[in-house]
Formats: sequence, C-alpha cells, structure tokens
Amino acid sequence: MAADTLTSSEFIRHHLTNLTFGRHADGHWGMAHSAEEAKEMGFWAIHVDTLFWSILLGALFLFYFSRVAKKVTSGVPGKMQNFVEWLVEFVDESVRGSFRGKNPLVAPLALTIFVWVFLMNAMDLIPVDLIPWVLDKLGIAHFQKVVPSTDPNLTFAMAIGVFLLTLFYSIKIKGVGGFAAELTMQPFEAKNPIIKIIMLPANFFLEFVSLVAKPISLSLRLFGNMYAGEMIFILIALMFTAGPVMTVFGWGLHLVWAIFHILIITLQAFIFMTLTIVYLDMAHHKH
Repeated sequence: MAADTLTSSEFIRHHLTNLTFGRHADGHWGMAHSAEEAKEMGFWAIHVDTLFWSILLGALFLFYFSRVAKKVTSGVPGKMQNFVEWLVEFVDESVRGSFRGKNPLVAPLALTIFVWVFLMNAMDLIPVDLIPWVLDKLGIAHFQKVVPSTDPNLTFAMAIGVFLLTLFYSIKIKGVGGFAAELTMQPFEAKNPIIKIIMLPANFFLEFVSLVAKPISLSLRLFGNMYAGEMIFILIALMFTAGPVMTVFGWGLHLVWAIFHILIITLQAFIFMTLTIVYLDMAHHKH
C-alpha cells in the first residue's frame, strides 16, 4: 500500500492531489508529477480524474436507465425495472411537493442530479488506496482522486449550472423588469416613490447577496461534507500501518464509518436535488 512507503503527511497529501493536466512553468503542457507542479499550473489546469470518473458514472447512469426503458413491460416488472420505477416515483413526489409551477424539465433534471451525485458520492465507499494503487502499478497515473464530489471544481460547476437555469427562468417567467423589481423592491417596501428610490441600493445589496449565496452554498455544502468524509477514510487507512492491533481496530472503524457514510452520501444527493427544485420553484414564482 502507498502508506508503507510514504509518511503520514505525504500519504494524506498524495490522496488529496488530483491527476492534473496543465501548463508547466517552462511553458509546455503535460501531466503534473507532484502536488507542487499541480498547484503551479493555476486556474486553467484540468483535473483529469474528476472529469473521467464523473463522465464514466454519468454514462453508467444513462446506460442503465435507457436499458430499463427499452425493456419496460406493463406486466410484472423485473428487479431492475422495479428499482428504476421506485426511484422515479420518489423523485416525482419530491418535485410535486416542492415545485408549484409547470416545467417538464424539472423532474428529469432532479432525477439526473440525484442519481449522478449519489453515484459520485458512493465512490467514497471504495477503499482509498485500491484504485490509486492499481493505476499506479499499471503505470497509468500516480495521482488519482476517485470521488468527483470532493473536487470543488465539479461541485461549483454543477451549482453554477443550476444557478444559470434559475436566472434563465426568472427572466423568462417574470420578464427583465419583473426580475429587476424582485432584486430592488424588496425586502424594504414603501408606497412613497422617493423612499422607494432611497431603498433601492439597500434592497439590491441584500437580494444580490442572497442570489449569489445560492450557488456558493449549494456547491460548498456538497464539497465540504464529501471532503470531510474522504479525509476520515484516509486517516483510518493510516491505522493499517501502525501494527496488527491498530489494523484490526482500523478495519472495524472503517466498517462502522462506511455504514454511517451511506446515509451521508444519500442525504447529500437528496439535499442537492431538493435545493435545485426549490431554487427553480422560486424562479417560477411571481411576487
């Protein structure tokens, strides 16, 4: 295992470093061979492992659901169809309970977000050393983070996508004037036009902060919870190098945390989906 040849701090840093592609200090483009090189690549660096695992899990989700859809039957459903139908009904009930408008995009979007985020989170249940160790032995990659949702670049990208949809439907449903009024005419209201004008800067500041806080909180909530969970798994993995007693204790602790973590990965996927529905409902709601 990697912990047998690395110090504790090096082991933690190794597992928290993405497989990064970008521009090196001398100007050429290529993979980073150390955490320092990855950091020097700056903003335009690409986290190859995050893209690979997120796209792979998304493709598996589409393949699985499309396969069930093609073989759907009106008779007694099989196990795969029964599971997919239960999942669709669960998401549909969540949409009906939180979304008051009419938009055929919301339910499929909610289903996609829930399943995709859950699959990415579930990668955290794989032993932290397994996939990186295999890929390192095969000479494919030295660094490898297999949990995409522990990368803030991905969580922010998903949150920004939801944010752009919120802005689009806010303007589409309310119009430019209605959306501008929503940002400037509340929470402080007045019938006097002069007081209204005086209150515009304060209203805009408060509403703008509230608007921008949505994608930030949406992304940081998912990233923070999954990053913390991954860090705990890494710390538990270090116990396997501290002797036979600590190894046995580490296996037990790993099992307990993995069982508890199943609740966390499911809850975080549900929260991301629910907040997306709520934000889109707010965008469709006229004050």
